[in-house]
Amino acid sequence: MKRKEQLDQLSEMSVDELKDQADALKESLFRLKFRKALGMGEVLKDIRREKKTLARVYTLLNQKEAKA
Repeated sequence: MKRKEQLDQLSEMSVDELKDQADALKESLFRLKFRKALGMGEVLKDIRREKKTLARVYTLLNQKEAKA
């Protein structure tokens, strides 16, 4: 998914949906780090992508909570 599309999709979410998304991304990131530790395949780009997406979610979450 392109970054602009992802930002549009995330900005339409409510605060609760963003929190759920953050939890899902943290779980995914944990699993990717575990796979990296086991030496299974190329997961570095996936880890970077998940970390950036998680940062975007936290940024939008902070912005929405500041408005409320």
